[in-house]
Amino acid sequence: MGEKKEQRVAREILKNIGGKENIKSIEHCATRLRLILNDKNLINEKAIENIDGVRGHFFKAAQFQIILGTGFVNKVYDVLMQDGVEKGDVKADVYSDMSVLQKISRTFGDIFLPIIPVLVATGLFMGIRGMLTTAGIMQSGGTLYTLTEVLTDTAFAFLPALIAWSACKKFGGTPVIGIIIGLMLVAPQLPNAYSVASGIVEPLHLSLLGINIPITGYQGSVLPALCLGIIAAKLEKNIRKVVPDVIDLIVTPFITLLITVTVGLLIVGPIMHIVENGLLMLFEGLIALPFGIGGFIIGGTYQGIVVTGLHQMFNAFEINLISNTGVDAFNGIITGTIMAQGAAALAVALRTRNKKKRSFYLSASIPAFFGITEPAIFGVNLILFKPFVYALIGGAASGGFAAFMKLAADGMGVTAVPGSLLYIGTGKIGTYLIANAIGFLIAFCLTYFLFNPNKENKSNLSALEGEEVMN
Repeated sequence: MGEKKEQRVAREILKNIGGKENIKSIEHCATRLRLILNDKNLINEKAIENIDGVRGHFFKAAQFQIILGTGFVNKVYDVLMQDGVEKGDVKADVYSDMSVLQKISRTFGDIFLPIIPVLVATGLFMGIRGMLTTAGIMQSGGTLYTLTEVLTDTAFAFLPALIAWSACKKFGGTPVIGIIIGLMLVAPQLPNAYSVASGIVEPLHLSLLGINIPITGYQGSVLPALCLGIIAAKLEKNIRKVVPDVIDLIVTPFITLLITVTVGLLIVGPIMHIVENGLLMLFEGLIALPFGIGGFIIGGTYQGIVVTGLHQMFNAFEINLISNTGVDAFNGIITGTIMAQGAAALAVALRTRNKKKRSFYLSASIPAFFGITEPAIFGVNLILFKPFVYALIGGAASGGFAAFMKLAADGMGVTAVPGSLLYIGTGKIGTYLIANAIGFLIAFCLTYFLFNPNKENKSNLSALEGEEVMN
């Protein structure tokens, strides 16, 4: 039986990165193998680029990342594990080489990424419900419609529990303590935050040292749950150091919950709620700038921020936006930027005479139309640079149009072609398709007519291919 493709690719990767002894730590995401190496000088980038099955490579956040594609990356990773490659502590190694801003962004990502799939699923449920309602299969207010609200509303109703759980887990606390703290923030005994905001009910009032403290629930809030999850984890670990093992099981959770929830309801919660509202107002204000200016700015810069990895900080704002307003305008602004990157890579592919490169560029462009831009950005556009700039221009135009038309999704997390499901119930599916078309057509036309990959200076390309794009 011959050597399987994943075995060959794994063998050639090891050969051209200095062997498994040069691997300090390794992990993978949906499309990329992520390596932290002891000696970067041992990498033969040109040879790796020419491996059949490799769609590109780049440095980011101290990691040498090799694009292999969805599904295939899992197979190659499994082969490497079977070959005795040590997994190592990737997160510790990555954090050690990051700037403060990058560490903050990575922390946000580690906390919010685990809960995003649930919120994405919720958004898709909303889209399906909107489609069924529009088709007359389901009636608003009916029993079936009410039952669908269990699918669409639960995740956001208990959002603080999800966030506190993830934050507590991230910082080494007991995850179930984080869940309980988050649930306490939305306990039915507390006045509902939305009802208080609309004036239907009054907050509870507690007089402490002559200070009147209003207390409400924190439905839809992000920062209070985030901070309290971190506080609980830190507090629990410190309490455990002094509590005898024989009573640790009872005393540590008791003290942790008592202090965290008390401090949360009386101090941290109110302060973070004010900060959160201020940040949300600024974010909404940028999006609402007249003539789509805010969308133009976001659309023109977002994929550049993706290159640095700092885009993960937007997760908190996006979650906050949809939980407070019921829609996600940010999604409408960035979806065209994603289509633009795919379009630029596609244009490069169609103009490339070299069959192998054309095939590679084409395969790198396709995932972008389903919301995954890394192969297009790092495998094609950023290496050639001009297509990346043209894609940013297309993204800016699309973002400006989306903001001007007040395009907003019912959910979050899904963009490009699959994202259309989020807009069926909003009545703006046509606007969504136009926004995507604007990003696609501008990026494609600029790249196709103004950029010739067959005449690019090869020395310039070689220099760009070795750049650490995180800088």
